[in-house]
Amino acid sequence: MFVRWDNLTVEHEDGARLPSFKEPAVVRTFEAPEALGTRFYEVRARSAINQVPKRSRMPFRFTINPYRGCAHACTYCSSGDTPILMADGRPKPLAEVRPGDAIYGTVWSGSYRRYVTTRVHDHWGTRKQAYRITLEDGTELIASGDHRLLTNRGWKHVTGAEQGRLRRPHLTLNNELMGMGRFVVSPGASDAYRRGYLCGMIRGDGHLGEYEYSRPGRSNGNVAGFRLALADDEALWRTREYLAEEGVLTGAFLFQAATERTRKMLAIRTSRRDDVSRIQDLIAWPGSPSRQWRQGFLAGIFDAEGSWAPGLIRIGNTDPEIIGWTTRSLGRLGFDCVTEETGRSNGMASVRVRGGLREQLRFLHSTDPVITRKRSIAGIAVKSDARLGVAAVEPLGEMELFDITTGTGDFIANGVISHNCFARPTHTYLDFNAREDFEREIVVKVNVPELVRTELGRRSWKGEHVALGTNTDPYQWVEGRYKLMPGIWEAMRDFANPCSVLTKSPLLLRDLEVMRELTEVTDFAANLSIPTLDEKAWRETEPHTPHPRKRIEAVAELNRAGIPTGVLVAPLIPGVNDDPEQVDRILDLVTEAGARSVGGVALHLRGEVREIWFDWLREHRPDLVPRYEELYRRGAYMQRDEARRLSSMVRRGRGSRGARGVRSEEDGPAEATPPPERQSSLF
Repeated sequence: MFVRWDNLTVEHEDGARLPSFKEPAVVRTFEAPEALGTRFYEVRARSAINQVPKRSRMPFRFTINPYRGCAHACTYCSSGDTPILMADGRPKPLAEVRPGDAIYGTVWSGSYRRYVTTRVHDHWGTRKQAYRITLEDGTELIASGDHRLLTNRGWKHVTGAEQGRLRRPHLTLNNELMGMGRFVVSPGASDAYRRGYLCGMIRGDGHLGEYEYSRPGRSNGNVAGFRLALADDEALWRTREYLAEEGVLTGAFLFQAATERTRKMLAIRTSRRDDVSRIQDLIAWPGSPSRQWRQGFLAGIFDAEGSWAPGLIRIGNTDPEIIGWTTRSLGRLGFDCVTEETGRSNGMASVRVRGGLREQLRFLHSTDPVITRKRSIAGIAVKSDARLGVAAVEPLGEMELFDITTGTGDFIANGVISHNCFARPTHTYLDFNAREDFEREIVVKVNVPELVRTELGRRSWKGEHVALGTNTDPYQWVEGRYKLMPGIWEAMRDFANPCSVLTKSPLLLRDLEVMRELTEVTDFAANLSIPTLDEKAWRETEPHTPHPRKRIEAVAELNRAGIPTGVLVAPLIPGVNDDPEQVDRILDLVTEAGARSVGGVALHLRGEVREIWFDWLREHRPDLVPRYEELYRRGAYMQRDEARRLSSMVRRGRGSRGARGVRSEEDGPAEATPPPERQSSLF
């Protein structure tokens, strides 16, 4: 399968500077269906042969990657005013989020997806066609059609189609989004809110009053005093600030030093009679409390006396009057709560907010207590009774939209779990954002062939095996235009350097002649990845790749030409492409094609690929989720017994067919130089 570029014209040329490259890149666009909307950055790299990290399980040490970027990535973006759940438990508009900010994302842990804190790695804006997504509970989101949201049936794009080019999983009125439900607007620090907060905080944890204190030389023993000691500085400084705004100045001091069992406590105080009198006025129970006062009071009493266990809010006190004001204020704000007696002699009771995480977050956002540790949702499972069914998806026209890249690959947008764009480190390192850059800003190292020749000629080079196709496919369709591979193979030939290539593309047939010359002077092997022949499995797990049967035809043609060519049945995926009959059918066909070696590599789930794969399972094969949680419970690599079973399927089959095996993960040392065992891209 060849890409025809010979009749193309250059539509545009420009210049751009990329970090780590001394000279400006030449930026080109081309008039071709495959290249529409894509820019190619022609750069002169400083090195070509890269060493593979030692932690990698690859059976080779050096690799060459002529291209950076992929034309098949996705783009996601949302409206700038979309509230994002930050790590302090507060919402913040997406447009105001910045790289380095701590926010909430999710990860799978055990049998549940759970909320965790993560970091923002990148942030950018763009203009795109926007859509309004309305949910049953009134939640509204504005996002592009490419944006993906987590539903009860896996990740879904906002828009799509059942047939044609835009065929992809997309939102329908039968979908329900995952999350805790829409965020409410936090109250501002109005006069009423400040007074309510001071009332709750000082009545809950402060000491205020007048005392008889006889002192020598003083005729009057009446002493006024206020003191508030807290282990949480955030609440202490908010109280001090609110008092200062009401004209009451306080001093700060160390109340208790830290010990092995207790935290350090600071305190604020004043003994001025006028200040004490003013504080007494500020915390008096109001006759007709406003909504803002009640919000402030609940924030203050929660900071003073509240507790937060995972998904559980309680406010305790021994004063029945405070308990009464707490329950009435919660009721006026629409919360369902229950008062629980402890049976203690001091009369301690606690008020518990009911309704799960949805109502607890509504409490935190609508009252805005300040203590961060009491706002954490880390570790809580993603499950909610919020009514998050999709009610409508409406086009809005072109709008300015924003997106971020995070450590978990997702974030919480107005109470629902939202996918973000993955930017490969190589692209962010080059100052590309993760918007459309990864798919439409392709870096082409135009001088790689000459660099390879230079580096192979150095006295320090030991002639080690070099593998191509370990990161990005060197025969992706862009190679049809730039033709970098022939020069690389010619350099390998001239220095008789052992090498190999792994690809999904029959485009490598173009270089058959120079590969034949390579085999005459050194060890060379070509390898094609063929994980399945099943049409559905191929389209769902490897979209945008050449048909598996085209790859088998390439295996046959290369071997007929004398190029030792093997096959990797990779990745082997339990429950998807591990049917013995399917594997045997692949082995039959590749044996007929003359495959010199056949290997099997079990599915690896490194980094973000783990989440992507589990999302795919939940969307297409939810019955397999428990099995995969067990298989990968220890990390990125499959349990050894299952990996051995998969590898043995290929070994048994190739033994009866006469194809020489390559080393699998469970084999011993290879008999000959193996092809690179790179896991094929799943998506």
